[in-house]
Amino acid sequence: AFFKLPSDSFKYLGWCDIEEHDVRGNQLHCPRVREGPSEEELLFRGEEHTLKKRKQVTDTEKWQKKLQENWENCAELNLSFQDLGDLYQLENFKRILQRLIRVEKLWLVDNSLTDLSALRLPRCRELNVNKNHFTSFKQLPKIPQIQHLSLAENNIMTLSGISDFRHTPLESLILKRNPCEFQERYRQLVFSSLPNLKMLDGIPKLPEDCSPPDIRAFFKMCTIL
Repeated sequence: AFFKLPSDSFKYLGWCDIEEHDVRGNQLHCPRVREGPSEEELLFRGEEHTLKKRKQVTDTEKWQKKLQENWENCAELNLSFQDLGDLYQLENFKRILQRLIRVEKLWLVDNSLTDLSALRLPRCRELNVNKNHFTSFKQLPKIPQIQHLSLAENNIMTLSGISDFRHTPLESLILKRNPCEFQERYRQLVFSSLPNLKMLDGIPKLPEDCSPPDIRAFFKMCTIL
């Protein structure tokens, strides 16, 4: 058997569940928000000692917790590396994202995310979703004010849907280590689709990036020998 530390009973609690403090979500820059296991799962694991800190939560306490989370007033937030291994954890994570109505800078790196298309982030200017499992631009959230978007190390196959960002103030886009990076005339296609774009994959817009693209290139992949 493993030796249990005095703090072991708190390991599945969020900061809101710990008593006698008034820290709010908008005061945290990189909080751990992953939901803990259910009572049944804890009993199955033999970790019933963690249940003693849990209690029946009243409607008033739920409302107080929502006020303390205060996600609606977060302007800058890092929710990367949350290790969302179970469906209920992902659902709770998306619940938090839906409350980020004022966030301007958001990092969601390495969370195994596949689809955030139902999400709207009306004030978001900078979004980093590197190292997730997106396969299309259509799976990204609605981000009408986006200026800097980083999508490195996903699995975006083609540039289809990239024109949805044509009428946004997007200036910088990172698509490194996505399959679409190997499309023929890749840079010309991206810049022709996004007239406001100034930088792609860390490289400023070059004169040769402005040449008219061959529309057939959307449907081609280059051959790597």
